[in-house]
Amino acid sequence: MRLIRTKGRGAQQSEEILATLERRGGAALDSVLPAVRRIVADVRKQGDRALLRYAEKFDGLTETSSLRVTKEEMAAAWESINPALRDALSTAAGQIRTFAQQQLPASWNLSPIPGLTTGQLVRPLASVGCYVPSGRHPLPSTLLMTAIPAQVAGVARIAVVSPKPAPETLAAAHLLGIPEFYRLGGAHAVAALAYGTATLPRVDKIVGPGNLYVTAAKRLVAFDCAIDMLAGPTEIVVTSERGNPTAIASDLVAQAEHDPEALAIFITTREELAKEVIAEGKMRSRKNPVARAALDRNGLVIVASTVDEARIITNRLAPEHLTVDAPSDLDWVRNAGSVFVGRWSAQPMGDYISGPNHTLPTGGTARVRGALSVNDFVKLITVQQYSAQSLRSLGPKAALLADAEGLTGHAEAIRTRLQRRSHHDGSRP
Repeated sequence: MRLIRTKGRGAQQSEEILATLERRGGAALDSVLPAVRRIVADVRKQGDRALLRYAEKFDGLTETSSLRVTKEEMAAAWESINPALRDALSTAAGQIRTFAQQQLPASWNLSPIPGLTTGQLVRPLASVGCYVPSGRHPLPSTLLMTAIPAQVAGVARIAVVSPKPAPETLAAAHLLGIPEFYRLGGAHAVAALAYGTATLPRVDKIVGPGNLYVTAAKRLVAFDCAIDMLAGPTEIVVTSERGNPTAIASDLVAQAEHDPEALAIFITTREELAKEVIAEGKMRSRKNPVARAALDRNGLVIVASTVDEARIITNRLAPEHLTVDAPSDLDWVRNAGSVFVGRWSAQPMGDYISGPNHTLPTGGTARVRGALSVNDFVKLITVQQYSAQSLRSLGPKAALLADAEGLTGHAEAIRTRLQRRSHHDGSRP
């Protein structure tokens, strides 16, 4: 990990590094876009023929019938895993479901003036596709995190795609009662979800993280099919003045082991603590080649000149995962995907079992959105109902606004109702 200081001779260099980090994001997607564009276009035009061709090339499948996982296979996977793991998956599912139920928005209405009722209806999306990665590690936790909020929202059709799914992932699907699961991954899976084939009907929205090809495909289809976010490599920031160096370093290593491109940053004003964290991180990653590569490439320790500066830098970075010292620190946090408070709140607890979603914004997009949630699977439909009384109260003012915008048809649609009401009352218009 590299140490930089925001004051003294390193001040200019640290500012340049921070400015570059603020602009991190989708640049890496450009390198794979030409290949992804061809794959997406092929699947959109040729359907199953192209889908099977890419599934054979990338997923090792040879027949269309093998694309879909049967309920029996999922049930068998559930029976095959260790009972302790079944219990852990069930506990995690319960935690995630409880949190999503608490997040679910409500329908409501109000009457701002007599005779006018306004409100909102909460309605689930009709169908979603959940992408579950299966690269270096099986990720049954991602299936739980993407499918459970959709279930809580009331989504009728949930289709899961995952390349070469591990038994643990199939077991998680059985636990949730997922009826539609496909052995597919990569850009071709995203294209099939977005545009549909004879084997895999299209969905209204695609959610879940993936590699560069998956993310690039989601960006390409986003005008035709809704997506959750463009997820990049994992990010962790720990901002601490009194944290334990062992705990801090262990969290940095834990998130760094996701990907050699993962971003791991520690921010403090205490140089002694900074050096202790660097030493601990080096020691703890020595037998973890992926984490070691990420820390060597993207590990950073920032020694700020003041506590306020450390907080400003943290919000500038808008990290995916953020650890702070105490509940009082939440007052200054403005930009973060998910926040972990205190030394006992190990970040991997949020990856698995706390309840809040682990599908989080990366690349600085935590400036504008938070974690995947039940809100990603519903739509809010606004409602308004006028009586003659309330139309007489607000209608003339709305008509004046329409006149001001030169939209005479808008004004006429309002005034014709006011005139009819006046005639009905026996008064002049």
